[in-house]
Parts: sequence; C-alpha cells; structure tokens
Amino acid sequence: MKNNIAALTFLLFGATTVAVAQEKASPLEISGSVDTYYKYDFNKSANIKTYFANDQNSVSLGMIDLALKKTTGKASFVGELSFGPRGQFQSIPDAAGGYDPVSNGFNIQNLYVNYAFTDKFTMTAGYMGTFIGYEVISPAANFNYSTSYLFGSGPFQNAGIKGTYSFSEKVSLMVGLFNEWNQYSAIRGVSSVGGQLMISPVKGWTAYINGLHGLDGYGSYSTIVDLTTAYQITEKVKIGLNAANLSAGDDEFGYSGVALYPQYAFTPAVALGLRAEYFNYKGISGGPSASVTSFTLSGNIKAGGLTFIPEVRFDNDKDFTQSFTKSDLTTLNKSAAQFSLAAVYSF
Repeated sequence: MKNNIAALTFLLFGATTVAVAQEKASPLEISGSVDTYYKYDFNKSANIKTYFANDQNSVSLGMIDLALKKTTGKASFVGELSFGPRGQFQSIPDAAGGYDPVSNGFNIQNLYVNYAFTDKFTMTAGYMGTFIGYEVISPAANFNYSTSYLFGSGPFQNAGIKGTYSFSEKVSLMVGLFNEWNQYSAIRGVSSVGGQLMISPVKGWTAYINGLHGLDGYGSYSTIVDLTTAYQITEKVKIGLNAANLSAGDDEFGYSGVALYPQYAFTPAVALGLRAEYFNYKGISGGPSASVTSFTLSGNIKAGGLTFIPEVRFDNDKDFTQSFTKSDLTTLNKSAAQFSLAAVYSF
C-alpha cells in the first residue's frame, strides 16, 4: 500500500513538474520613457492648457514612465508607473477631491493581468489605459507633444474586466464591464459597459469603433462614441483621424469633436505632422454650445532612442471658453499661439 502511494505521489509530482516546465516564460520586459520640454507663449501667458506642457517660458519636466511586462505560457501581466507632473497630478484620478503630493508619490498608469484561453479569445482584468481616443498620456506614443482637447475630455483609464475575441487578423471585438471612469476602485460599484470593434480592411489601415456608457467619475451618467483610425498610405505618408461625441445629463451637456493627423516622413529619422482639431462644448453651464479650433505643427527628429519635437500651435476660441489672455495677462483674447521644444527618450 505504501509503495502504491509512493508511486502515485511520484507520478503526480512528475506530471506537475512536466506541466510547469512546458509553460514557457518570457524574460521580464522593461520599457518606458523620460521627457522634458521648453514652452513659450507669444502672449507671455500659459494660455493653452490641454493637460500637459503648461509652463510658460520654462524648461520643465514631463515625467518618467516605467513599464514592466512578463508572459508565462498563456498568462501575462503589465504594470506601469509614472513619476513627475505629466504622469502624476496632471493625469491622476481626482477621487479624493485634489492631488496631494505627499500621499501621491507616483501614479499607476496600468496594472492588469491577461489570460489567453485560446489563440482567438483573451480576458484582461485590472486598471488599464482607456481604449477611447487617439492620443495617450505617455509622450513616447504620440506624434505631437501637446495633446488635443479630445484627449483631455475623454477618460484616461478604465478599471474592470474585458474579453477580446479575434475573428481574424482583420476583425476583433472587445466587450467589458468597468468602474466609473478614471477610478482605481469603484466608489459606486461597477457602473459602466464598453466595447471596441477593430477593423483592418486593407494592409496599413486600422480602424477602432469604441463605445462607453456609465458613470464618468463626476457623478453623471455619460455615453461616449469614438472613432479612431490610422492609415499608412505609403512608407512616407500616414493619416490619422479621431472623432468623438459625449452626451451626459440627458444630452444637456457634453462635447463633440474631430481631429485630423496627416504626417509625412522625409527620412526614417525626420518627419513632420499636423494636428487640425475642431472641438465643441455642448451646453456649458446650461448655456449655448461653444467651439474651439486648434492647429498644431510638430516635427519628429530621432537620434537613437531620443526624439526631439519642435512644435508650433495656434488655438482660436471665438466664444472665450478657454480664457486666453493677452500679454497684459488680464485682457481676454480669442486666440493663443505657442512654441515648444520637447525631448523624449524611449527605452
């Protein structure tokens, strides 16, 4: 009897050892970015405040972003932390009613686990960068250094659980349940549902149709529909598009907008891109809608892991929603213009 038990134990241990050995583990991947910038507003005021690069006539910090990733068999995880103004108080969830630099020494950008049940179906749970929109928090993934009004108005992160099914290389569908937007943990319970349809009709062209409905982090139920698409037409020419509409409070307020991103690469190391954006605020404080237009011309000059981004930006606000000021810093102005030079190192 003892021999049988010993033999069975040996077989079970051996089978477990073989199963573990068959789970191929990838090396721990470490990636991230570091950025800094100088900005000068031609009205000598920090006029264009679209979340990042706000300081006037100053060499200022962006953030250091550090991401960890590892895969073992069908399971994987991603953890991403950020330190510095861009990655902390300028993009941190504001659930406590304000940023406290003493208690908030860093910001979690991503923290989630993923499991691939099959080659076609995966599930992800945790805190994830939002699937809404064209631009992201990390400057390493954006062509322009300053960000759009569309980016600043949509959610930054979504905590929840989602499943993604790939019908083919050209079509996939994601559906998920989420907390209120930009919250590590649910204050009012799991309250949002969202989804994303990915379509890649031809080589080089990918489109994402996104939708999200639920509590927006400010106590209102909102619905956002978003289209994000990019087409690499040739090796040198690329064009992107982001269009979105958000309705909140029985459609009494919200926003809508569209941004176009044409880019041209002169060489693999030198490229020029334009962001042309129209953004409309719906029902500000119960009043009429108001709109802003913005044109941002950016260069990307690469040297190894370093990218220099010289940028000129012109914003026009005929309805004075942005409170642009003239050089006396008190008189309101309908327009604002700025120049910036950023350095972004990716690793």
